[in-house]
Amino acid sequence: MRFLSLTLRNAAVAAVAVGLLGCAAPDPLGEAQIPMGDFALGFNIVVADNMQQVPPSRDATPEEWIAVLSSEIDRRFGSYEGEKLYHIALSIDAYSLAPPGIPVLLSPKSVLVVSANVWDDAAGVKLHDAPNQITVFEGASPDTVFGSGFTRNGEEQMQILARNTAKRVQAWMLENPQWFGIDPVAANAALEGLDVGPDPLADAGTAAPEGTGAAALDPVTEQVVPPRLRPIPRPAP
Repeated sequence: MRFLSLTLRNAAVAAVAVGLLGCAAPDPLGEAQIPMGDFALGFNIVVADNMQQVPPSRDATPEEWIAVLSSEIDRRFGSYEGEKLYHIALSIDAYSLAPPGIPVLLSPKSVLVVSANVWDDAAGVKLHDAPNQITVFEGASPDTVFGSGFTRNGEEQMQILARNTAKRVQAWMLENPQWFGIDPVAANAALEGLDVGPDPLADAGTAAPEGTGAAALDPVTEQVVPPRLRPIPRPAP
């Protein structure tokens, strides 16, 4: 808990200091579809077994986070009709939903931290070694200059964080085009157009101490995403 708390606080300070809070992601259903090669979404799995709340924060239940994040993953990836199935599994590590606070430069910022995994169904393997830990901010706008707790309710904050997370997951996938048979040139062009901005934790110089971090969450994900899975029906957008 102490490490995640320090991580989120350091990232928030760095994001404000160097302007890393990108605008909230628009609805992917209203955008042109980014080429994803062979990709078709199989299972969309979100777990929150080890989720931590980092104060100051509004409350949100694991069930609420699972619902909103699952929905946004499906909105971004559910319409792809590639020839191979891939499973996306996210473990929610920590969150902070900005409450109404004192309107100063470092007013509370909403943050979500997840560990992401992608599985190849046909090969029955995960496509990488350690989970990819992603830290996402809510995004800056004139409404959030003094903290979004003044202008957005908790549900709105969660939806924006979940939508930005799904976008960051897609960016990570495009950084590994060989997983999905995507032309590298096309993947680079798509990344430029996706405009997710830099990783706030990387720029903050924050690193997990030895023996901690996302890798410890990997067994949890493997339990819920066994090596061979069949696709399940997905709700209509």
